Parts: sequence; structure tokens; C-alpha cells
Amino acid sequence: MQLLFLGILALFWGVTVAVPAQEKRVHHKPDLSDHAHDDAHGFQYDHEAFLGKEEAKTFDQLSPEESKERLGKIVDKIDTDKDGFVSHAELHHWIKHRQRRYIEENVDKHWKEYDQNKDGKIGWIEYKNTTYGYYMDVEFDDVEDKSSYKAMLTRDERRFKSADRDGDGVATREEFTAFLHPEEFDYMRHIVIQETIEDIDKNGDGKINLQEYIGDMFTPENGENEPDWVTTEKKHFSEFRDVNKDGVLDADEVSQWILPGEVDHADNEARHLIHETDKDNDGRLSISEIMDRMDYIKVSTITDFGTLVEDHDEL
Repeated sequence: MQLLFLGILALFWGVTVAVPAQEKRVHHKPDLSDHAHDDAHGFQYDHEAFLGKEEAKTFDQLSPEESKERLGKIVDKIDTDKDGFVSHAELHHWIKHRQRRYIEENVDKHWKEYDQNKDGKIGWIEYKNTTYGYYMDVEFDDVEDKSSYKAMLTRDERRFKSADRDGDGVATREEFTAFLHPEEFDYMRHIVIQETIEDIDKNGDGKINLQEYIGDMFTPENGENEPDWVTTEKKHFSEFRDVNKDGVLDADEVSQWILPGEVDHADNEARHLIHETDKDNDGRLSISEIMDRMDYIKVSTITDFGTLVEDHDEL
């Protein structure tokens, strides 16, 4: 089971499938909502941004009294400094938390199995023994592709050490999150870039040429014609990806490709909600201001979810 999980984790970057590159390599933040941000036609975007898309799928209307009671509990979670107000920073953090919930759920899923001594941290030795223990005892002799699993161990150790910011050999929850999801952390960008190049670079020159770039996405079978999107990707490679026009993608160009700079939609949404709700224009939201705009943020439909109030005490 452990080895299967590792295989999925380590091979995530390298499996060749016939899909456009933007669906496979490029790391975008998850959208705040599938709806258009158009307040003139409703507040569904704000509703999903505040709550998270999954929880917002079910709408259970509550009475005004129930809504206010549950809203108060949610606001208390958002108000981390307990000053009675929701600041832009706190609202921004909350929305990003809802955006990142899928990551946190993945970390939750694996935390207990790796924290063997239950000390609230995961050491490299714990992770290595849990994932590779049996196979290491026999030096991977029972594994069909021994060299691949040894490479996976080396790669995991490099990624773990990079995530372990203080170098003490153990990962806090934040560091373990960086290990599992390096694309989410600025200080792990070099690992994402390095692993991507290693996966695609077949000739070992440390760069990605056009053949390797296309080969990572598409391999024709039985005289299969080249799809239109492959032709488009070749054009993108030469016109946009290969910035210096030397015929290959170096680390900087790979970074621009797979980790593009993006607008912080969570920050924009936090500013938008405060602008629409902050009646006294002090740059923060009081509980009364939020209550007055319950119709705007659709609180009556977002507070009937126990996960917001009961399951996230770590916030």
C-alpha cells in the first residue's frame, strides 16, 4: 500500500498521456468559483469563494435565528486575533484556506500513517521506513524495476530535505504539506522545476527540447494522426515557451511554463467583500456589518455545514 502511494506520488509528474500540457504540468490555483463574478445577477461567486465550492453545492435554508447563530461561529473562526473584527488579512487567509482545502484533506489522509510515534511530526526515517521499509530490507530485489524505486527513494529524500526548512530531519505539518504539494510553496519551486525537467529530459542534458516536450504529452500509436492541439503546442514551444529561442527550455523557461505568475483571486475577493460590506469604511468588518449583509454573502445557505464550525479547530 505504501509503495503504491509513493509510486503515484513520485510518478505524478512523469506519466505520458495524450492530453494538452496545460492539463498536466501547469500549476494553477483552484478557482474560487465556477460562476461568473457578476453581482448584478446574483452572489453565487461570493458564496462559493467564502465557503468553498464543494460545501456550496448543497443549499439548506435556515431560519434567520439559526443563520445568525452559525454565522457568529464562522466569524469567530475567521477572526484569528479575536479583536471582534474581520480584517482583510483574516478574510484573505480564510478564503485561501477554503481554496486549499483539497490539499489539507490530502495531508490529513496521510498524516497518521506516517507519524508513527505520534509526536506531531514526521521524521525522514519514519517516512522512509513506512514507505520503503520492507523493500529496503531486501535492497529492492523483489521489485521488478529496482533502479526506478531506488531513484524514487533518492528523489523523495531530496524533496523531504528541501521541505524541511530548519534541517532537523523532521517535518512539521507545514513542512510535510510542502513535501506532498511542493507546487504550493515558493521555497519549493526549484524542486518542482527540477523534477519536471528530470521527468521530461530524456537525453540528460538538463534541458527540454521540442521532441521531449511533445513526447511528454503525446506518443502516436499505429500511425495515429497528430491531433490539432499537438500542432498548437509545437507553436507555443517555439513562440512562447522558448523565450531565448535557443531550441530548448532551461530551468527559468520551465518555471515560467509550469509555475506561471497569477492574479491573487483570493485577495481580490477579500477586498471585494469588504468593499461591499464595510459600511463605516474602516477597512474591516464588524459582526453587525456582516449580519446586515447576510443577503449579500448568502450566509443563510452557507452555515449549515458542520465542517466549517466543528472540523477546523486548527484555523
